[in-house]
Amino acid sequence: MLGGIRSGKSRWAEAAIAESVPPDQPVRYLATGGAGDGDEDWSRRVAEHRSRRPAHWSTVETDDIATCLRQSPDIPTLVDDIGGWLTATLDRERAWNTGSVVVDVEEVVAAVRAFRAPLVLVSSEVGLSLVPTTASGRRFVDELGALNQRLAALCDRVVLLVAGQPLPIKVATR
Repeated sequence: MLGGIRSGKSRWAEAAIAESVPPDQPVRYLATGGAGDGDEDWSRRVAEHRSRRPAHWSTVETDDIATCLRQSPDIPTLVDDIGGWLTATLDRERAWNTGSVVVDVEEVVAAVRAFRAPLVLVSSEVGLSLVPTTASGRRFVDELGALNQRLAALCDRVVLLVAGQPLPIKVATR
């Protein structure tokens, strides 16, 4: 699931994972953005997301999605979002201007490749925005764009959301 900021990606992804499993089957929601401590607007957005999820879904707030996917590859999972994960990883590795996130990216790609249950990944489509004027901003866009391409190649289906409207980019042929 790709799209611009506030395009409806998360809501669409929630519906997509819910449609892929029986009604009462547990779903794991991996939230990569944090709770927004000290940021009222972010906290409100997180609360809005939480309020939409069924009670039988579990939420894991983490920036270690590779480990979560590897540890439980049979639990239907929604990851929201890849950009939040990348931001946390760039911070952790101090890689905004130098350094590398290659090992982290490879771990996530391998975990997605090996995952066996329904999996929905949410990410911002960086090609819909301006090129940042800072080196760290360009680094983020370059890294996320490359990661989105690698993950999309692994996925059976890729959907772009624009103004809340889904546009199929890659359709499962199975």
